[in-house]
Amino acid sequence: MFLRRIARPLMMMAKVKETTGIVGLEVVPNAREVLINLYRKTLEEIKAVPEDEGYRKAVESFTRHRLNVCVEEHESEMIEKRLGCGQVEELIEEAQDELKLIGHMNEWKPWGIPDDYECEVIENDAPVPKHIPLHRPGPLPEEFYNTMEGVTSGKLGTGSKKDEPAISSGNSQSK
Repeated sequence: MFLRRIARPLMMMAKVKETTGIVGLEVVPNAREVLINLYRKTLEEIKAVPEDEGYRKAVESFTRHRLNVCVEEHESEMIEKRLGCGQVEELIEEAQDELKLIGHMNEWKPWGIPDDYECEVIENDAPVPKHIPLHRPGPLPEEFYNTMEGVTSGKLGTGSKKDEPAISSGNSQSK
């Protein structure tokens, strides 16, 4: 009880949040400094990726922007507000994941495809199993073909009455 009376006002003065509200994501009291270090490390490690690669350009762009915001703002709430990408603890996890991905990208080198590489296209006429849906459109109504013929021949709309639409919805009603 005594500690709560003393500690709570001190915590309010320091503006340290008690929880992130996200299960498993702990509060990082020095999140700004952690983010600045992670972003600087990211900018260093991304240099191993060729300069003309889109991945490098994208990572450098958003990392520089986030680093600049973290340097300019001194409070976590303002960093969160300006970036609009979640809490600083979430940003820390994202930055750590990006560093891991940079390592994988440098290992996999997806940009290292030789110019003379030919992709093999395999055409297979084997029957499609019944549990896999066929993504083929069904037949079009006869009205569609009649309309297309009218458009291509220039005879669309000739002989139609003013009160009737040139193209009906397919639900014909007898009068």
